[in-house]
Amino acid sequence: MNKLGMGMMRLPLLDENDFTSIDYEQVNQMVDAYMDAGFNHFDTAYIYHEGMGEKAFKKCVVERYPRDSFKIATKLPLFVITEESQLEPLFAEQLENCGVEYFDYFMLHNVSGYTETAWKNVDLYSFIQNKKEEGFIKHIGISTHGNAEFLEEILFMHPELEFVLLQINYLDWEDEGIDSRKCFEVAKKYNKPVMIMEPYKGGFLADVPEEAEKIMKEYNPDRSVVSWAMRFVANLDACVVLTGASNLEQLENNIQEFKNADPLNDEELKILEDVSEIINSNITVDCTKCRYCVDTCPEEIDIAKIFDLYNKEKILNKDGNPWSQLGNAYLNYSRLPDVGLASDCSECESCIEECPQQINIPEVLKDVAKTFETEGYGFTN
Repeated sequence: MNKLGMGMMRLPLLDENDFTSIDYEQVNQMVDAYMDAGFNHFDTAYIYHEGMGEKAFKKCVVERYPRDSFKIATKLPLFVITEESQLEPLFAEQLENCGVEYFDYFMLHNVSGYTETAWKNVDLYSFIQNKKEEGFIKHIGISTHGNAEFLEEILFMHPELEFVLLQINYLDWEDEGIDSRKCFEVAKKYNKPVMIMEPYKGGFLADVPEEAEKIMKEYNPDRSVVSWAMRFVANLDACVVLTGASNLEQLENNIQEFKNADPLNDEELKILEDVSEIINSNITVDCTKCRYCVDTCPEEIDIAKIFDLYNKEKILNKDGNPWSQLGNAYLNYSRLPDVGLASDCSECESCIEECPQQINIPEVLKDVAKTFETEGYGFTN
């Protein structure tokens, strides 16, 4: 069976509106529970938690456990790279951030059309290969949200790559925009081990629409909704499944579900197809809350947060009531200092370039503003 990895992209916070306010005490508890369960693969990145992700790993893992007891995977931030002179300082900074002398797994982060400025203009592959030869990296790979054709071109051109990190879950498996199954098959064609990210698709598969949950529960009332998602990925021929828990309870549940992840039978796979149809009919914005767009927004709009509110509003307030809890939550968000509203979007489109899900963010923000920024909530034109 695959290993369960602990992703560190969505750690618990002391202040839900400040992604640098990591709850280190709870993260320590999560790390301990994860290690006690017999797992040791941690995944982070330079940009996670607005630059604090790697430092959180150092504080909660490196400073508390011996180096030979864990594996660390992190990623070179292609989003900020424009020239070769940046590579050495960035890599040195990442080693310092993580508090290690070498990385077990090191990736080029999100190799795709969104980061082509970096991988077209700078010889990133030679750089990470050299770092491996120098002993600073054990295994080199890429994470990507590109399609299967793009991935095949990369793996054909760069046989030195040893693994790939792919977005895989039952909802994206046959999705033509994500290409999960096809990408998985390309990786296998080139004999590259696969690490899996987004097994719950940013939480969508942990909180499915009521009619979808009903189908699952009617088949097996003892199985949780998330168990279906975990069983789907845990039994694929992959080496690591990353779980991005946001609190201790979620992590403990994920560990339990992973350990009990027996294979899905044909009838269950058919149920997941039906569930996928229901979810897709309910989801308005296919956002996984990765927050890449937030870091680039000149208007400081917390796009991931308000898309989450918007999705829930569309699911829970189908009657279009003029007042709702989600609308009130948006109002509360609007009162925070130094945040942009959906209507503040300047349509610069920098967010589109960063979005792995290929969402036309400025267009969606127009409807978010139309939905929430109403006179009923105290907004004026």
